[in-house]
Amino acid sequence: MITDNILRGEKVRLTAVTKEDIKAISLWYEDAGFSRLFDATPAVPKSQNQLANLLEEQEKNKDIYLFAIRPIDDNTMLGYVELDGFLWAHQNCWLSIGLGDRNNWGKGYGQEAMELILRFVFQELNLHRIQLTVFSYNERAVTLYEKLGFTREGVYREHLQRDGQRHDMYLYGLLRREWQEKRIARKKD
Repeated sequence: MITDNILRGEKVRLTAVTKEDIKAISLWYEDAGFSRLFDATPAVPKSQNQLANLLEEQEKNKDIYLFAIRPIDDNTMLGYVELDGFLWAHQNCWLSIGLGDRNNWGKGYGQEAMELILRFVFQELNLHRIQLTVFSYNERAVTLYEKLGFTREGVYREHLQRDGQRHDMYLYGLLRREWQEKRIARKKD
């Protein structure tokens, strides 16, 4: 229905990231494990000033959509989802997601946030394709993306080195028709 809040699920909702969220985000970056799942750059803490500057720059960019993931019943920031790298003429963009506090992992928040952002991408932005990358050692994320219908389209072989070992980075993509087929199949189950 047109009046449905497409940014609200049963467990989480997607909202704006605010300056008040910066403290929580800075704590996540103190966990090198979070950083190593989320980013290929070295896992270093980020100050609140660095994050405030980053947020300010992103707010100026009309081609970045940044959402906080929050529980339905309070304003705690669980994580964030970012859409960027838009090629509007070709109807595609890049997606990244991160849940900060390990205590919130494995509770279905990431899956529901992904379902909400995919609905936003395909129904609100009317895109044809969305893509993301994930490190081969992030098995939980790989499982989630494949469950949601993403297809592994490529491998950046031995893309990063962590703890003296080389790791691949996978490229995943999802087309609107594949997302629609997956939604229909879930409704039948």
